Amino acid sequence: MRLIKITVGDVELEAELSGTACAGAVYDALPMEAAFNTWGDEFYFEIPVKHDLDKTATTLVKVGDIGYWPPGSALAIFYGPTPASTSEDPVPASEVNLVGSIKGDAKSLKGVAGAGAIRIEKVST
Repeated sequence: MRLIKITVGDVELEAELSGTACAGAVYDALPMEAAFNTWGDEFYFEIPVKHDLDKTATTLVKVGDIGYWPPGSALAIFYGPTPASTSEDPVPASEVNLVGSIKGDAKSLKGVAGAGAIRIEKVST
């Protein structure tokens, strides 16, 4: 199990990364701290991982999903609708590899969108 902790402002959430090679590359790059951008209710930020689209690649994501976006070498955390959404479900700008999901209430990230920085680290099991 690849458990991680995501901290943005005063919000801390636990998440689990999947067993894919892309998710493993993200996990191996931890810990990381970065300034993030927002696109609707999505945080995204460049990470030191290079990976192509894989078998999980999709534009069908849900609130709480964590995706890796190859064109920007970016991690994307979805917590609500994005500008491409036509419902409450987020829609990425293009396909992302699904690498994990938040275990708590991802919508709590709405309150810290102005925090400017995100920290992701491994959780000891």
